[in-house]
Amino acid sequence: MDTGNTAFLLVSAALVMLMTPGLALFYGGMVRAKSVLNMMMMSVVCLGVIGLVWVLFGFSLAFGDSHAGLIGGFGLAGITDTTALVGDVPVQAFAMFQLMFAVITGALVSGAVADRARFRSWTLFVTLWVVLVYIPLAHWTFALDGAVSTRGGWLANTIGTLDFAGGAAVEINSGASALALALVLGARRGWPREPMRPHNLPLVLLGAGLLWFGWFGFNAGSALAAGATAANAFLTTMTAAAAAVVSWLVLEDRLDGRPTSLGAASAAISGLVAITPACGYVDTWGALAIGVLAGLLCQLAIRLKYRFGYDDSLDVVAIHGIGGVIGMLMLGLVATDAVNDAGADGLLYGGGFAQLGKQALAVVVAAAWAFGMSALIAWVVSRTVGFRAAADDEHGGIDEAEHAETAYEFSTMRTAGRGPAGRITEGDR
Repeated sequence: MDTGNTAFLLVSAALVMLMTPGLALFYGGMVRAKSVLNMMMMSVVCLGVIGLVWVLFGFSLAFGDSHAGLIGGFGLAGITDTTALVGDVPVQAFAMFQLMFAVITGALVSGAVADRARFRSWTLFVTLWVVLVYIPLAHWTFALDGAVSTRGGWLANTIGTLDFAGGAAVEINSGASALALALVLGARRGWPREPMRPHNLPLVLLGAGLLWFGWFGFNAGSALAAGATAANAFLTTMTAAAAAVVSWLVLEDRLDGRPTSLGAASAAISGLVAITPACGYVDTWGALAIGVLAGLLCQLAIRLKYRFGYDDSLDVVAIHGIGGVIGMLMLGLVATDAVNDAGADGLLYGGGFAQLGKQALAVVVAAAWAFGMSALIAWVVSRTVGFRAAADDEHGGIDEAEHAETAYEFSTMRTAGRGPAGRITEGDR
């Protein structure tokens, strides 16, 4: 065991864990004040339910010995082996690092149904979703032969798809799942006629900053060692995000006459999303191209939802789905094995069309599986326990209806003081 690489991976896992509360702030600021707590809770609960599923059997199904390349077994259930290694780091450290990927992916999906989902139903949905949607995709794309177990998933090993840190299992998965969920639940009441502006843009910027910070652990940590590959992933992650911010704001200024703070935050995330599958396989020039495309195309995709009429509340489809597709396909063009000899040369580096075809297959498979299974799970939850909040609850505020709380206390009226030791008296309740 290499203690330096183990420390590197554990710190990376902690950074990725920070992305979930960062996402909660990012999403929470983007919704209306009456539903901010519900929005944030849908992210926070993923740490609980997905964490339990992952430790009990999820990691084993995702990374255990493969059955026909489709799913692992239960040999790693409980993650109790304290001596097993993945490369030169403990399997338990690797399992916790991968857990944070599962958590943030589930939390991302919630942005599609802001302001209108029942919390208990969301919790049931995301529990079923991580088992039936995320874990199979993680096995297909992340489980390499001989890494954790002898046999891994079919996309990574049989087809040879490249996906360094989650373009298919995380980004395309969350985008396609979000689209399915938005279609099953339907649009928010009043959308798109009524303005539904973000209630707290400083919160959005804070959340985006935490996500950007955590993304370095997400991408660089996927190297599993503090070396040249991790350094390249760190560099390309920063390059793509920076390029996306600039290209997005230029286009936004051109189309709308103003560069906005919400645009800047969304731009950074789009660049980070697009570079995720490619960060360990492309050089600086490839990252620059990916970032510029993400800033332009993800912004245009947001505008299309009004034309197509689906209410993806916080633009998960446009940013994560389209961003993931950009990163996966660009790998087939600008990947270079000069950066990572475990990768391949893309078309523009003399590799021909073969890798582009492999990447396109992974895009189609991930999108189809995530969309189909998520739609089925959402439909079953809707038909059994009910998924959509009642009209009165949606109008009055999901926070009070689902959690008996509000994010902000607007009342200035006091009906009674505090009793001994500062306890609230009956009139304050």
